[in-house]
Amino acid sequence: MKETKKCIIVDDEPAAHYVLVNYIKQNPQLELVFQGYNGIEAMDYLRENKVDLMFLDINMPEITGIELLKIIPTHPKTILTTAYSEFALESYDYGVIDYLLKPIYFPRFLKAVERFFSTENSKIKTEEVVVNSVNVKVDGYFMDIELNQLLFAQSFGNYVKLHTLKKTYLASITTTEFEKCLPEKNFMRIHKSYIVALDKIESTEKDFVIIKKERLPIGITYRRELSDRLKNQMIL
Repeated sequence: MKETKKCIIVDDEPAAHYVLVNYIKQNPQLELVFQGYNGIEAMDYLRENKVDLMFLDINMPEITGIELLKIIPTHPKTILTTAYSEFALESYDYGVIDYLLKPIYFPRFLKAVERFFSTENSKIKTEEVVVNSVNVKVDGYFMDIELNQLLFAQSFGNYVKLHTLKKTYLASITTTEFEKCLPEKNFMRIHKSYIVALDKIESTEKDFVIIKKERLPIGITYRRELSDRLKNQMIL
């Protein structure tokens, strides 16, 4: 489940609040912490509180939504809500991530929220993303190969034999393509035809690694790196 994010509604129409509050309540990833009916209220709240997402109407008295974005030097990520589309292009100059036209329909609201979470997830470094499985085509159907079950992958022309703890699959993918799907810290190519799960290596010889009684060749160009990585993992 995604981390809960704090959001606010800034809109001068009570009916718009009613709709947005209802939609937000149906999304456990969002926590509504404030409802404002004009730009002044929003400015006062944002000076004192940290917010992740703002649902902001454009056409409001005293200060419009666009003017509010211009005034506030740093503001939350913003989804604009309005009955008019003529300000859409200008709004993106102020870091607006989406634009909802009234009346706002729930599927479109969900799409905007997912776009917000996508921008949040882009902050996460690639190496911190946990990959648990790889989706490959086997016998004409796509299936997930659980990476904790994978022992090694073996080149087989334009296919790859995936040797797992339970069985072997012939996947319609090249070794190079499959290698790109694997987390680098857990897997390594040891030969032009073999990629192994480092934690499944039981022992090593000069030119081979042993995995479940299978002797897999080590290519000359991979020996030094493999030795270093196994030492780091305290396998040797």
